[in-house]
Amino acid sequence: MRRISRKKRSTPANRAIAASVALILGGGGLVAVNVYASAGEGPSGSSPPTRAQSAGSRLSTIDCPEAVNGLPEVPDGARGEVDRELAAMDTQITDAYRQFADRKEQIARDPGLAENAVLGPLRNKRTASLDRIGIAIGRVGERPAGLESLAGCSLRADDSRPGNGDGNGNGNANGDGTNGGDGGQDDGQGQDQGQNQGQNEGQGQDPGQGQDPGQGQDPGQGQGQGGNGPVAADFVDIRSVQPGVDRPRQRRGASRGTFTTDCGRNENGKFNPDNVIVAPGVSNGAHHMHDYIGNQANDAFASDDDLADGATTCRNQGDRSTYYWPVLRLQNGQDEDDVNADGGGRDQNVGEIQTPSQVTLKFVGSPVGRVTAMPRFLRIITGDAKAFTNGDANANASWSCTGFEDRQLKDKYPICPEGSQVVRTFAFQNCWDGQNTDSANHRTHVAFAQRNGRCPNGFRAVPQLVQRIVYDVPPGPGFAVDSFPEQLHKPITDHGDFINVFDDRLMKKMVRCINDGRRCR
Repeated sequence: MRRISRKKRSTPANRAIAASVALILGGGGLVAVNVYASAGEGPSGSSPPTRAQSAGSRLSTIDCPEAVNGLPEVPDGARGEVDRELAAMDTQITDAYRQFADRKEQIARDPGLAENAVLGPLRNKRTASLDRIGIAIGRVGERPAGLESLAGCSLRADDSRPGNGDGNGNGNANGDGTNGGDGGQDDGQGQDQGQNQGQNEGQGQDPGQGQDPGQGQDPGQGQGQGGNGPVAADFVDIRSVQPGVDRPRQRRGASRGTFTTDCGRNENGKFNPDNVIVAPGVSNGAHHMHDYIGNQANDAFASDDDLADGATTCRNQGDRSTYYWPVLRLQNGQDEDDVNADGGGRDQNVGEIQTPSQVTLKFVGSPVGRVTAMPRFLRIITGDAKAFTNGDANANASWSCTGFEDRQLKDKYPICPEGSQVVRTFAFQNCWDGQNTDSANHRTHVAFAQRNGRCPNGFRAVPQLVQRIVYDVPPGPGFAVDSFPEQLHKPITDHGDFINVFDDRLMKKMVRCINDGRRCR
């Protein structure tokens, strides 16, 4: 067992919802709505399941509107209070999910119990939080109207929908690092030009015969060690996936260099369930455990000054950046010492935390021109921690196996053959608005390049972080990424976080190396 770092926590009935619950429980169609994602902000782009699709499905999670999308631009003076209330709304959902999970069988027999015991109390708490958000914004600007419409939630089945991929979980890993020019959202095609540099050793291999990840089980069976996923349908044999990663076209004037920083693999075991980007000042703001490398001062209460003065695991001490992501656990019946702690067992994240066998942090350039320096303390989130309920507008998960990295999965975990290791890759946004180190939804200050490789209007190209994390886990469907409990450990919820704390000298060296076409460390 390892020691997990944690601290004390800081300080009329909607008949339409009840009817929809009864309809779902009777095998009818349901309308999926969004949930506030602490690492996401896009609306769901998915169609609701049909009656046939949801027939026989078991209700498995809670689905709520994403509050941050209903807010206007949040004034700076209200941002801290709004962030805390949004984090409180996350906690309300996790608490309601726990109530639902404990009473799932009773709810199946008595649909009215869902409204009375779960959805009604949750709606009341969300209404109060939304009112406080309105008051906070109203103190320094115009109070937004209609926030109460975001209070209601519903129950939904785990339909194991495939997002933008096909039935095997193939994502849109086209290697172009773009999202079609939206500028503020990632549609999952942020698998950038740097992601696959030197990593496509799997090209040309025989796909082989795909083994059955469920081994004869119903794909909806097998609820993971914590009882809330993953299920057999969340896994696919990587050998059954068609290659689909294309190398980007480098144009004249491209910045072709790379800069690699070595910050270890979290050998010292720094974990906590905080997220200082999205929920500053809130313990357990993530409701799942994070691996941390680089800056060792990172927790919910870390200021920019704390990060600037923090120790670092990076070999080059000029890099005090913080790099963090949800831990990966084996579902092998073994528990960590966080089994009764926030972010761990209390949030239904259980199993043996795996230390990566390899972590590579590489910064790459633009396929069409030069890059400029990132501002210090720039914050970037890539992926969506609540993509299962939000939809995949901001999902940027990318799963594969060593030897097969020309095959990338967005919404499935890979089953790797003997001798191959699981790979998670995050290609971060590579365009910056030139002004802000963060934004109210923690997204719109950065963007992915458009399909032509150029940044959206008003944005400039910066070095792109491409993060590759490798795990030596036993072959088979026996692992899961930590998640918010209602996200059911779905692979599409994978995400990464980064705060730039390079010193000016080292950042200038990075930019020169990339623009000059050199490979530097």
